[in-house]
Amino acid sequence: MPSRDLPYLASLPPPMSASNPNRPPGSPAVALLLGWFLPGAGHVYLGRLRTGLMAFVVVEALYALGLYFSGGMFLEYLPPEMRGSYAGLLTPEVGNLGALLVQMSHYGYGIGYPRPFPPLMDLGTTLTATSGVLNLLVLSSAHLGARRTQPCLGPGPSPSIAAGASLILPGLGQYLQGRRGRGILIALLLVSLFTVGCCMGDGSNLDRQRHFYYWAGQFMLGLPALVTEFAFGHPRLSFEIAYADAGVVLGCVAGMLNVLVMLDAFHYAEHGPETGKGGGHTT
Repeated sequence: MPSRDLPYLASLPPPMSASNPNRPPGSPAVALLLGWFLPGAGHVYLGRLRTGLMAFVVVEALYALGLYFSGGMFLEYLPPEMRGSYAGLLTPEVGNLGALLVQMSHYGYGIGYPRPFPPLMDLGTTLTATSGVLNLLVLSSAHLGARRTQPCLGPGPSPSIAAGASLILPGLGQYLQGRRGRGILIALLLVSLFTVGCCMGDGSNLDRQRHFYYWAGQFMLGLPALVTEFAFGHPRLSFEIAYADAGVVLGCVAGMLNVLVMLDAFHYAEHGPETGKGGGHTT
């Protein structure tokens, strides 16, 4: 071997072998797919048995409790013209795909004619939606654990916890990371946008049965949306609301913007402050 090739070979990373401590514990894609169909399975695949079992119990218990309260009827919220083979995949429950597929195959769209909903229907559908979104955070944790062998660089909680905190309350993840001004500003802006939507729609946006898919986007605002819904939602409407459509859209936009907030918290927790070209730090 020519001696001129030795410096190049010396600069190559070591091969991925069982003796290499820097080798990732598993495939990120496999960890993600396993956990998508069975909560916690991604962590078990990575050797984190306790975390996987805890995730399985919590996520599936929420879904099972939601099924019990709702009688498995949440897809019956959809009018006949909006029902299809893949309609259930456009819901927050899709985060817990295995449970959703079981529900769709067992309950589907009901028995073919209208029937009264259970008294705790809204609570049940909220729990199944929460199960799906919570499992998305579990999936992000498993994917991160499979692709990253070094500690995360950001301050505060882990990436998945930071994103989950911003799901509970917009900006909370940023606040826990020490970016308090940003967190407070995010909370004020998104909650204000949601409040304007509720006022314009006279609360008509606070009803999953009335606005099935828009409710899914609004749900991503977290506690502000859920508390407002259970306190003032599901109004009985006997008149036309002039700006109902605008209110529904604003409520949904507030929730979808919070998804970006969650991604920002996750990225900052993983990578930390990024150094710009001028030597300063961007947050």
